[in-house]
Amino acid sequence: MSNIAYIFPGQGSQYVGMGKDLAEKSATARNIFEQANAILGVPISTICFEGPEIDLRQTKNTQPAIFLHSMALTMMMEQHDAQMAAGHSLGEYSALVFAGAMTFEEGLKLVRLRGELMQEAGERHKGTMAAVVGLEPDIVDELCIEASSAGIVQSANFNSPGQIVVSGSVEGVRKAMELAKSKGAKLVKELVVSGAFHSPLMQSARERLHTALAATPIQNARIPVYANVTARQVQKAEEIRTLLEQQLTSAVRWDESVRNMVAGGATSFVEIGPGKVLQGLIKRITPAVEVRGIDTYHDIEKMVAA
Repeated sequence: MSNIAYIFPGQGSQYVGMGKDLAEKSATARNIFEQANAILGVPISTICFEGPEIDLRQTKNTQPAIFLHSMALTMMMEQHDAQMAAGHSLGEYSALVFAGAMTFEEGLKLVRLRGELMQEAGERHKGTMAAVVGLEPDIVDELCIEASSAGIVQSANFNSPGQIVVSGSVEGVRKAMELAKSKGAKLVKELVVSGAFHSPLMQSARERLHTALAATPIQNARIPVYANVTARQVQKAEEIRTLLEQQLTSAVRWDESVRNMVAGGATSFVEIGPGKVLQGLIKRITPAVEVRGIDTYHDIEKMVAA
């Protein structure tokens, strides 16, 4: 028997035109995009469909845009046979809404606020992120500790074997990049980001998100959702609330989450939302499982036909 895991992408997967074909061809999707415009008081659908890219790339817009695209797709899919779910960073909110832990409206409001807070924290505390390819996680953690003499830096994303992102102050990250090169990393590359996500520089955003999460009704999830912070399954409402807050300043343990999902019985992964980033990571983490994605109206038609 095939055990299906739904996985939801995070920031970086957006593209101008995302969701446009869904809204054109499906009343369900059109309704969701219109609802989102009304809830946020912002023409988020126009930003998704037409850009401009500079607006879509603003964190406060990127996060609700990706969440919205994922949600439109899940609501259009007539049957759901997923036994578990997970999302990369922002995608964890999509996974939790799919799993019934919060409503679409509550999820959308949180994601918009999270994007605003992260963008603000990034403007207030200038930081950066860098990809390090070809080193073991413990070596990257050690060199971050060593580089901390220059400034704040920590591992932020354990994406797949040998692909880790570090995050922190400009000085701390650049020192970590130097050390990574000296330790034989295959590739070290600074990323174009609007803040040091998943690092202590997001503490101000975390504090304000704490207040919003405390006021948001959260229910127990009906299926296990694998949390970024622990890479383990979570279903209890209070634990979900705590982990979402911690997630802003903690590393995303994606590699470990996927391995734990496979250990938990997942044989097939379906990425729901824009792009193919997570599909690529899963192929590197666990090549034996089946992986596919649903991004466009054509993808949904193919799935229905199958």
